[in-house]
Amino acid sequence: MTALLVTGARGQLGSDLVAQASGFDAVCGLNSAELDITDGQRVLDTVTAFVNDHPDAVVLNAAAYTAVDAAESDADTAYAVNAVGPGLLAAACGKCGVPLIHLSTDYVFDGLATRPYEVDDQTGPRSVYGRTKLAGENAVLSSTAQAYIVRTEWVYGASGSNFVRTMVRLERAQDTVSVVDDQVGSPTWSADLAGGLLRLARATDRVRPGVLHCTNSGLTTWYGLARAVFAELGADPARVLPCATSDFPRPARRPAHSVLSPASWIGAGFEPLRPWREALSAAFAAVPFAEGEPAGHPRGC
Repeated sequence: MTALLVTGARGQLGSDLVAQASGFDAVCGLNSAELDITDGQRVLDTVTAFVNDHPDAVVLNAAAYTAVDAAESDADTAYAVNAVGPGLLAAACGKCGVPLIHLSTDYVFDGLATRPYEVDDQTGPRSVYGRTKLAGENAVLSSTAQAYIVRTEWVYGASGSNFVRTMVRLERAQDTVSVVDDQVGSPTWSADLAGGLLRLARATDRVRPGVLHCTNSGLTTWYGLARAVFAELGADPARVLPCATSDFPRPARRPAHSVLSPASWIGAGFEPLRPWREALSAAFAAVPFAEGEPAGHPRGC
């Protein structure tokens, strides 16, 4: 069996990882207050101590700066968390001889494709957030660690700031909601993503290190996702109105097309995650979305 060290353990993905990891020999979930991944000595000490107790450990980094718009004016902090921190984790994992699984994002691409992105397609981030996440990928892959980069997108879950929770709140607060219909992606439930990542963590003895893509299957637009949320609430989806990205300018550019191909995930021997619409229904059956969240724009992974 494997022991698991999770960073960013109080985020929407990290909390699901810890909740689902009961089958591991040991699970240690650390939030940002307990482990600042930009502190190299603390990172090395923490990983070393965990590996000394659990030589079969895997480190899974779910810590990230995900405020896409804020990153445009806070690039130093975004770079520290999204690039420097993962590099330090990778260096510690390399020194201790244990695998690292690091989460990345569709924002490393330019969003101009007309087909799903494969793992070896040319990157070209168009935002500070995307550039810092790509720098994190490069730092991890250039380390001596047995490293896995898992890109995902459009993640929503029970906690944190996410699009689904925003739509739940707006359905109750407004007669109609205008949502962009010219950005395409694959909505991904954090619980399904966590399950996939834990399967990878158990299989690092047979899966070649490198880059993988993992999302719920299928694609839609933010408008399509919003209509589906309204339907899950028993509300009229016609109350969701389509609009263009240009109608709601934001500091950071959003990818117009950010669908990630599952070929790498399937090639590694894993079943693709279920269709996004099926996952959304399962999420509403399992998650208390009723409280919604403060108004905001979809964040990154």
